[in-house]
Amino acid sequence: MATDIEEHAVGADNGATAEEVKPYRIHVSSRYLNLTKQKLEIARLPHELDEPKSKDWWQPKSQVEPLIDFWLEQYQWRDQEELLNELPQFRTGFIIPQSESPIRIQFIHAHSPRANAIPLLLIPPFPFPGLSLGHVVKLFTEPEEADHQPFHLVIPSLPGLGFSDALPTNSAVISCTADLLDSLMKRLGYPFYLATNAGAGVSSPGQIDYKLADWLATQHADSCLGTHLISPPLTQPRPQDALLGWAKWSVAKFFRAPVWGYRTEDLSALKQSSRATATADGKDSPPRGLGFAEPNTLSYALCDSPTGLLVIVMKGLRLLAPRREFTPTEIVNFTQLAWLPGPESAMRFWAYCQRHPEKASASARSAGRRRPRVALTVFLGGERRGRGSGNAGPDADVFEEGATRPPYSCPAWARARYEVLYTNRATGDAGLLAWERPELIAAGARGLAAAVLKVDKRLKPSGQPQPQPEPEPQDPGQVVASAETPAASEEERPSSPSPSPAPSDLRPGLLAPPKIGERLRPIREVSDDTKVASDESLAGAKTPSPIPTLPSPETPDPPSSATVEEKQGN
Repeated sequence: MATDIEEHAVGADNGATAEEVKPYRIHVSSRYLNLTKQKLEIARLPHELDEPKSKDWWQPKSQVEPLIDFWLEQYQWRDQEELLNELPQFRTGFIIPQSESPIRIQFIHAHSPRANAIPLLLIPPFPFPGLSLGHVVKLFTEPEEADHQPFHLVIPSLPGLGFSDALPTNSAVISCTADLLDSLMKRLGYPFYLATNAGAGVSSPGQIDYKLADWLATQHADSCLGTHLISPPLTQPRPQDALLGWAKWSVAKFFRAPVWGYRTEDLSALKQSSRATATADGKDSPPRGLGFAEPNTLSYALCDSPTGLLVIVMKGLRLLAPRREFTPTEIVNFTQLAWLPGPESAMRFWAYCQRHPEKASASARSAGRRRPRVALTVFLGGERRGRGSGNAGPDADVFEEGATRPPYSCPAWARARYEVLYTNRATGDAGLLAWERPELIAAGARGLAAAVLKVDKRLKPSGQPQPQPEPEPQDPGQVVASAETPAASEEERPSSPSPSPAPSDLRPGLLAPPKIGERLRPIREVSDDTKVASDESLAGAKTPSPIPTLPSPETPDPPSSATVEEKQGN
């Protein structure tokens, strides 16, 4: 059952209505930035033996120390704020039954200048905030090819991430978040829209990316007219659920025959995936008591350690995108995202999703309604991504040994639940798709749009609303954490200005990594006698709003020539 979202609640302090859409700008307290620097300066790192190198675990000290020095001596958060504030970011509040105060959602709202643009909701890959995807805005709003479908793009930060407020404790995170996103699109003047994932559902923590998109597709089908799913966690048909589908799959599997929607690439990818799963089954899973199933233990450990969060970020990037070379600025920006607001909201979101799986109401077919319309992008696999140069560095073998290839999402299996309008089978693995191959996200969204426009007249190109005026400049000395400019008048429909230039065009020199020869020597004590404690004079400092990461300045690689596209219905 959808959460009841209140659309006309009045704010408690200034009389402003919760549904006002306000331009948003970032400014972090200098006091908090100074506290971060102090904690980095007194960081104590574990002892590591130089030789011999371990074959069983990562030894990151030689990589962590230069990044800490870069963070302390060369990284400038104010420069990153300036770049981020050139993106069209906004915030608006919603009242939900579990909360007495509005839940404010921060988002990018970038209008396309093209007359045939249609609205698209892009769900960021968990746990990244919406602002970390600023580098893909122009890819959707102003595609280079004249015949490519443009979009009015909305990229929210999920509750508790970026500048969005966290949901109350014990909230049903998937259904409540999906309901908020649907209400956000309607508030922006989009009663009908499309949605897309930006990451692989099978490798998302707790499958959060997929669950949000699926909830929108199945529970908000009257407004979300189509959804682009990326590697959804599909399962093979079972006779008790879909006898005909099970029979078709059994025949195709037994004869390895490309029939009834199965293709040779699917059968090969399934075979490769089953081998990887069989190899991983013999490995012990990590203990649950100290992991993300119970979030507060790690939250207390990491909330006081920017260095600890930095290592967590580095490990995640090496596992998910070992071939992507992230600059020091990008890595520190990812860490700032978790450090400034604290990691607890994201970890609790993840833990609740793991502990309390939500089941949607009866399927569309059993309820007498049409199945949700979807487009699929799946990955056929290929060579192991841990080999060679890239983000994994000298520990590639260690990361390859610890990584498990996600199961293959066979497109034919989706037909039991969805009406599949478009399928794209891409080579390789998904990885961090929004940074490594964002053009595949756009291609899937365009394929979905073309198919839905043919069968549903409600999805119409929307005109270009008048942009809101730029926010008034603020005196940084008067801002403690963050600031919003006054909302537009009530007679005007909330809208966003045209998108700013792509971050790749904005002073790229700020993102250049330090030269190896210029790297500073460590200035921290790392002996056992070093005491780790915060400055007592800053104990009462107020924690600012969360800070998003800076979009990658690098130009995406061109699409793989081996990408296979298929339109359904032939």
